[in-house]
Amino acid sequence: MSRIKPAVSLYSLQDEYLNHRMDLADLMRYVKEKGAEGVEILPDQMLKGAPHISDETLNQWNSLLAETGLAPVIADVFLNTNLYKNRTLTRKECIGLLAEEIKQAARLGIHLIRLVSMVPYWVIEPLLPYCEEYDVAIALEIHAGMAFDIPETKAFIEEMKRVNSQYVGLVIDTGIFCKRFPRVVREYETQNGTSKEVFDYIDSLFDKGSDLHREIRENGYQYPKELEEAIQTEHDRMFVPLCDGYENYKFEDLDEYMPYIKHFHFKLFEMTPEGPEYSMDYKGLLQYLHKKGYDGYVAAEYEGNRFTLPGEKMKEKEQVAAQLAYIKECLKEIEGQEGR
Repeated sequence: MSRIKPAVSLYSLQDEYLNHRMDLADLMRYVKEKGAEGVEILPDQMLKGAPHISDETLNQWNSLLAETGLAPVIADVFLNTNLYKNRTLTRKECIGLLAEEIKQAARLGIHLIRLVSMVPYWVIEPLLPYCEEYDVAIALEIHAGMAFDIPETKAFIEEMKRVNSQYVGLVIDTGIFCKRFPRVVREYETQNGTSKEVFDYIDSLFDKGSDLHREIRENGYQYPKELEEAIQTEHDRMFVPLCDGYENYKFEDLDEYMPYIKHFHFKLFEMTPEGPEYSMDYKGLLQYLHKKGYDGYVAAEYEGNRFTLPGEKMKEKEQVAAQLAYIKECLKEIEGQEGR
């Protein structure tokens, strides 16, 4: 039987944190109060000295976990290969950096690391001894615009299947399951000068079950005639590539990957007053995961904050709270259906 548990990526509250309205303790207390069972943290941003945190920082972290009762689910890790102006990092340097992240995760009581999309496949085998020693799994994020059809993602998945280890898997970002183009993006970018015709064309793709990424790929990576006609200005032409990151996969596309999925980012652009998220069918996905026996966390990851209109208040806290309430409502209904 599945046990789907709500969590929050503290990335969702980044403006609250960045502008010092909330510190780490405030964030963790808030998400616990609103119903999260687990927490996803960005150590580089929120833990001083990461990945070599002091005992004092570690003790503060452990105290917060004890106080809130939150499970330390996953650490977001980025591989910055451009630390130097004149070269990219060598493979040895990349492995060394990620090994330190694994060691830090173990100290924090975290047993899963999210590798940002496009991390190369060749990190897997050299990292396995560290994963096994410290009991920390690594999982590549499958993100819209960089999902299953991208060569780098394919290579990682192929190597993941080859090594077939419990310590290597995937994190699924639900931005690949957009059923509609996010309304907040359209409103924000229209104010920035993007033409209505561009969004009308993109909306028409979602209406027929497609998306811009798929249409361009199926057109030999050239813009379709209808898109060229929708582009009115040079601003439009510069903006269109940014619309690639909203895809319309079917839930069933996860079937072959379910044994490898370690975690979900429940992408959030806009919770509506009616309850559901505007762009995504959370309830449908939760039903799918329940049927598949998924036993893990689904973490809120709010990105609608970056599309806050000028003069309006950013609503990170409200949006995270609304998503948690809706997810918990859906899970209660779905679990209640079992045994009928």
